[in-house]
Amino acid sequence: MPVRQTLSKADIQLSYLEWNQGKEPLLLLHGLGDHALVWSSLGEYLAADYHIVAPDMRGHGESSKPEKDYSFESAIADLEALMDHLGWTSAHIVSHSWTGKLAVIWARQNPQRLRSMVLIDPIFIWKMPSLFRLTFPLLYRFLSFLKAMGPFTSYAQAEQTAKQLNQFQGWSPLQQKVFQAGIEQKPDGSWGSKFTIAARDGIFDDVLRVPGFTIPLETPALFVQPEQGLNRQEWQIKPYKTYLKNFRLYRTPGNHWPFLTAPQAFQQTIAAFLAEYQENHSHDR
Repeated sequence: MPVRQTLSKADIQLSYLEWNQGKEPLLLLHGLGDHALVWSSLGEYLAADYHIVAPDMRGHGESSKPEKDYSFESAIADLEALMDHLGWTSAHIVSHSWTGKLAVIWARQNPQRLRSMVLIDPIFIWKMPSLFRLTFPLLYRFLSFLKAMGPFTSYAQAEQTAKQLNQFQGWSPLQQKVFQAGIEQKPDGSWGSKFTIAARDGIFDDVLRVPGFTIPLETPALFVQPEQGLNRQEWQIKPYKTYLKNFRLYRTPGNHWPFLTAPQAFQQTIAAFLAEYQENHSHDR
């Protein structure tokens, strides 16, 4: 079982889960509105070989929820501080959705930190036109997973809504655990996500404002393309093939959340990619 830890920074408290059995550093980064527990199965699967840390990103889960400051810059600074705290100079990064774009920006700014990166169905890799921001309210309606934010009049209503969402398809024990850990009763008696509106708006703002790719990157990268994910067209994959010089693509079952909806195939994919990296770089150590 992972241990829940907290890193106190000057501006926030960063909560994280740690599986501290193996040696090789591995950082697991969740997507928008999720939290570290989405990695429970993968953490367990890889724990013997890796020292694994999965943070609740700021604004999510058990970490602090400031009113503002949800830029990529702040999120990357959180991760750098976490790595320093752990004594890691570099790590493998597994990232999902919005943090897929974060990993690419991080690899561009500070490439020595990333041994490799796994990008699971990443979103909005390009900078978006400012006109796009006007459609934010529409976008939030379209991104059905955000319906899990609430508010709900009761826990039962929240659970009923969750069961209809893509990330909870199948309603496995893991999915139930993830849902339950991400929701809380508010002071007014209603129920809602621990993920805040300020975090949602701040993260989206930066996702649309900041370009992902600007220069070619050498970091070994695996693009995980779920069968029912968001990246189904060749034009969506093309920027990754163009800018990532050490790129491979792997199709896996499941939707945008393969680690929750088709975990076994997903875990094997990640394990194989990381093991191959180890093999290829064992002589470098």
